[in-house]
Amino acid sequence: QVQFVESGGGLVPPGGSLRLSCSASGFTLDYYAIGWFRQAPGKEREGVLCINMYGGSTVYADSVKGRFTISRDAAKKTVYLQMNSLKPEGTAVYYCARRRNYCSNDLSAYANWGLGTQVTVSS
Repeated sequence: QVQFVESGGGLVPPGGSLRLSCSASGFTLDYYAIGWFRQAPGKEREGVLCINMYGGSTVYADSVKGRFTISRDAAKKTVYLQMNSLKPEGTAVYYCARRRNYCSNDLSAYANWGLGTQVTVSS
């Protein structure tokens, strides 16, 4: 069964850091792009970062450029989202999902969404 489990969220003060994990089961990462997405209260879900099957990354949210990075450990079947210099507007539920081969900013192109992990940036 294909499944993602997100973890690592929590409460962090502005300027702090968190590393989120997206643990996959039921398939190998080798042929899939994995995206990180977020949904803030009252807003639509948006793409944040994605890593393709070759390990290349794409940033979809301009607001995170230079602060967030994505990486993966194929052996552990886990994709990470390192978030530095967090801002209050980063408060959201963060999700991961997959699509075949390459990244896309079309959220409907992704499948097997996890349940998400809550990130709250507040003092």
